Amino acid sequence: MFLFREAATSDEDAIFDLACHLNSLNLPPERKFISDLLARSLTSFRGTPDFDPGRRFLFVLEDETGRVVGTSMIHAQHGDYDEPHVFFRVMQEERYADLRVTEDAEFHDVHMTHTMLYLGHTYDGPTELGGLVLHPDLRRHPEKLGRLLSLARFVFIASYRGWFRDRLLAELLPPLYKGPSGTRSPLWDALGHKFTGLSYDEADRLSRFNKEFIWRLFPTMPVHASLLPDDVQEIIGQVGPNTVGAQRLLESIGFQYSGRVDPFDGGPHYEADTDQVTFVRDTRSYQAVPGEPDDTAQPGIVAVTSERSPHFRAVWTPVQAILGPDDSFGHPTQVRVGDEALARLGVTGDDIRVLVALRPQRRHSDRTSRVFPSSRAPTGSLRSGT
Repeated sequence: MFLFREAATSDEDAIFDLACHLNSLNLPPERKFISDLLARSLTSFRGTPDFDPGRRFLFVLEDETGRVVGTSMIHAQHGDYDEPHVFFRVMQEERYADLRVTEDAEFHDVHMTHTMLYLGHTYDGPTELGGLVLHPDLRRHPEKLGRLLSLARFVFIASYRGWFRDRLLAELLPPLYKGPSGTRSPLWDALGHKFTGLSYDEADRLSRFNKEFIWRLFPTMPVHASLLPDDVQEIIGQVGPNTVGAQRLLESIGFQYSGRVDPFDGGPHYEADTDQVTFVRDTRSYQAVPGEPDDTAQPGIVAVTSERSPHFRAVWTPVQAILGPDDSFGHPTQVRVGDEALARLGVTGDDIRVLVALRPQRRHSDRTSRVFPSSRAPTGSLRSGT
C-alpha cells in the first residue's frame, strides 16, 4: 500500500531524481531549488494557524519499501507583490462587414470571430496546485497512483482550511516537444521569444525568480491569435497527451477551465472555489474502527494529521460506514478501516481519529452511497489525533 506524506529532508535525493523526469517550473531538477523548497515546506507544516501567502507544502508518495516514487505540491498563494500571477485571458471578439460594392450587387457579408490574448496579472492570486510528478515506471499502475498524489492534497486543504485561499488553481501542461537545445513550446517560439529574445528554457528558469520581465517586455495591447501559425493557435488552452488524465480528474471534482492560459506555453488554467471542490467539501472526521470492510465499503482517501512530523499522511483504501443507534439523521460517526491501512498511517489505540474523503459517486441510488454525508466542510481545522 502506497503512503502519501509530508516530504522530509532525507527525501532530497529521490525528489531530485523525480524532478529530472519532468523539469517543471514548480519542481525543476536543481539541487539548491529543491533543498530550499524542502526547508520552506518543513517550516510551512509547522506554521501557526494564521494565513501566510509564502507557504509551500511539498508531499511525496512512498511505496511499501520506503522508496519515494512521486511528488506533489501546494502553494498557499500564487501571486503577490514580489511575484505577481501572470496570465493571458483568452477572449473571443466578433467582427462583421457588408462587402457589397453597390446596393444592387449580390449580398455578401463576412462574419469573423477572432481569438484575442489579453495579458493580465494579479498580486492577490489563488492557492496553486503543482509539482505533481510520478515515476514513469508507475504511470499505469493498477492503483492509479496519480489519483492519490493529486486528491490527497485536497484532504490536507480541508484539514487546514485557514491556510489557503478561497480559489484553487491548477496550471496544466500543454503539448510541448523536445528540441536540440531543450524543451520547446510552439506558443513561446511564435510569440514570447519574439518579444524577449529568450528561449523557452531560459524564460522558464528566469521566471522561477523574477516574472517582471513578462510584464515589461510582452505587448500590453491584445494579441490577435489569428496572426500566429495555425498549429500554434490550435494548442492554446489545450492539454498535452500526458495531462489528459489530470484534466479529467480535476473536472470530476469541480474544476473548470477559467478562460486563462499560461503566457509561456498556452497551457490552460483550471480553477474552482475551494469549498466547492468535492474532496474539500466532503472531508469529514470519524472514529476509526480497525477491521476489514465488507462489500458495502466505498473507495476513498483516509488521512491522519499530527502535531509532529510527518504532519500529514494518507492512503487510498476502502472505507465502510458504521451506523450506530445514536447517529442522528443517519450520519455515521465511525468508519471501519483495514488494519493494513491503519498500520501504514502509523496509528494505533482505542480512539483513532481519521479524515475521510470518498471518491465522487456517479450514482446515489443505493443506501451505501447515501450513508456518508455530503455537505459544506467546516472552515476550521480538522486535525485528528494519532
